[in-house]
Amino acid sequence: MLEYPVINPIALQIGPLAARWYGIMYAVGFSAAWFLARRRAARPGSGWTAMQVDDLITWAVVGVVLGGRLGYVLFYDFSYYLDNPAQILSIWRGGMSFHGGVVGVVLVAWLYGRHIGKPLLAVGDFIAPLVPPGLLAGRLGNFINGELWGRVTDAPWAMVFPTGGPLPRHPSQLYEAALEGLALFVILWVYSAKPRARGAVGGLFLIGYGSFRFFVEFFRQPDAQLGFVAMGWMSMGQVLCLPMIALGLFLMLRRSPVAA
Repeated sequence: MLEYPVINPIALQIGPLAARWYGIMYAVGFSAAWFLARRRAARPGSGWTAMQVDDLITWAVVGVVLGGRLGYVLFYDFSYYLDNPAQILSIWRGGMSFHGGVVGVVLVAWLYGRHIGKPLLAVGDFIAPLVPPGLLAGRLGNFINGELWGRVTDAPWAMVFPTGGPLPRHPSQLYEAALEGLALFVILWVYSAKPRARGAVGGLFLIGYGSFRFFVEFFRQPDAQLGFVAMGWMSMGQVLCLPMIALGLFLMLRRSPVAA
C-alpha cells in the first residue's frame, strides 16, 4: 500500500484571499488549451487565426464552467439543489460534471461557429485535441483534494484517502489522469496531424474519452447519493458515456469528405 501524499488544497493564501490547487488546475488546463490551439492554428491551411483562437477559448471557458456546473446539478444531485437552489452558484464548494461541460462546449462551438462561418463539426474537430490536458490537470486537482477516490482494493498501489474511510482504495483519479488526459491527448494530437474527414477527430475524442471513462468507472467509487443507477452495476458516469461512444462511432463511420 502506498501512502497518500496529503497536500494542502490551498496553494497560496493572502488574508481572506485563497488560491486553491483545484482552481489553479483549471487555469492550467485552459492555458494549455490556448497554447495548443495557437499551435494548431499556425499549421499551414488550418483556416484559423490567432484572434479566432483567443475568442474561441474565452467562449469555451464559459461553456465548460456553466455546462459543467449545471450538468452536475441535473445528473448527480438534482434533489439536493432543487431544495437548495442558492447553492447552484457555489462552484467553489465543488461539483462539476465533465459530460455537462461537453454539452456546454458543444453549444459554444455551435454559436461561435455560426459567428465566424464555420460548421459545428469543423469547430469540434479543432477543439477536441485541446481538451485532454485540461482533463489531466483536473484529475490531478481531484487527487490533491482527496476526492472522487476509487473502490476498496488490496492492490499494492492502493491508498487510504483522508475522506474515504480507513480502507485502502484505488487512486482512480490518477487512472483517469493517465488515460483521459495523457493517453487521449497523444492519440488525438497524432491523429489530427493529418487531414481527416470532417467530424472524425471529434468522433475519436468521444470514443476515446467515453471508453476510458467507462473502464475507469469500474475502479472508481460511485457517487454516494446515486450508487449504481443501471443494471445493478453501472454508474451514472458509465451511463452518460454510452451516448458519447455511440455518437463518436457515428461521426467516424459516416461518409464525409476530408476537411480542407
